[in-house]
Amino acid sequence: MSALEDAFKGGNVVTALVLGVGAVVIAPAVLPATRPVAKALIKAGLIAYDQARTALAELNEQAGDILAEARAEIAEHAPAPAPEAEKA
Repeated sequence: MSALEDAFKGGNVVTALVLGVGAVVIAPAVLPATRPVAKALIKAGLIAYDQARTALAELNEQAGDILAEARAEIAEHAPAPAPEAEKA
């Protein structure tokens, strides 16, 4: 790992060149193998997002119901407004 750190810190230019050329040569062989993994990760992320969105919508609906019940109870127990005196 120190050779890699030295290459990126400017300590050894030859090592950096070898790593760069190696990455260019190996990339075409490695990228097709990583495509299914990347695709599976994206699909898993989309599924998790959809499930979280559904759960949040249900939570929002339940919170709205509780809020409406609380407001109804407050209105039920609130004293009736006093009638206004007639203005002369």
